[in-house]
Amino acid sequence: MQWLEAFWTKEGKGIPKDAPKRTGLPLFAEIIAREWWELVKLNLLFLLFSLPLVTAPAATFATATICRMMVEDRPVYLLRDFLEALRAHAMRATVWALVAGTAVIIGVGAISAYAAAARTSLFYAAPLALSLVVTLFVTLWAACFVMVSVTEARPFWESLKLSALAALLRPLPLLAALAFVAALWIAHILFYPVSVFMPAVMNFSLGMFAVAFGAQGVVAQVLARSEEENTIQEP
Repeated sequence: MQWLEAFWTKEGKGIPKDAPKRTGLPLFAEIIAREWWELVKLNLLFLLFSLPLVTAPAATFATATICRMMVEDRPVYLLRDFLEALRAHAMRATVWALVAGTAVIIGVGAISAYAAAARTSLFYAAPLALSLVVTLFVTLWAACFVMVSVTEARPFWESLKLSALAALLRPLPLLAALAFVAALWIAHILFYPVSVFMPAVMNFSLGMFAVAFGAQGVVAQVLARSEEENTIQEP
């Protein structure tokens, strides 16, 4: 029976010591392949706790917390960690949703109005372009704010400042993440009804995972820089 014992107790192949650490898209795909079932369960948790609607912002922050832990390759106790994050970020998430939601709605309204006006006069092309840029920046800012908030506990206004800096420093990874999120929903629309279960299975958690992955580097950078500045200022 030793062969049966060895089947369960023998060591796996492991990772070669000299193997280069994956980055970028290979790392993104590797984590998804490893955590796909947890992402499915996370998606269901998000939907469940978003049903009252008023809890959707807190559920968004809780989902972002779990996704950040996956990106950092930290142990995840899904339900416990989700509920803890839900309680911890409830108030901040609600304020974030009101402010960011209002700003994006105003931006989209301005884009729509200027786009209609630009059809009759090129005079409105400049304000249309400005509206597009500002709305896109606000969207990046809002995404960075979520990730800064779930990474370190900072005062609200400090988190706003740091997230704005993060959105300015390295916008391209976040833009790629938002493009990935948009592609998920476009695929859902294009392949409907075959894709009818996509939102229930993966769209929310996988989209947030993409945002967490894209923001990880710049968020760590701005938080480290802030910590260094605070250390220097201390007497």
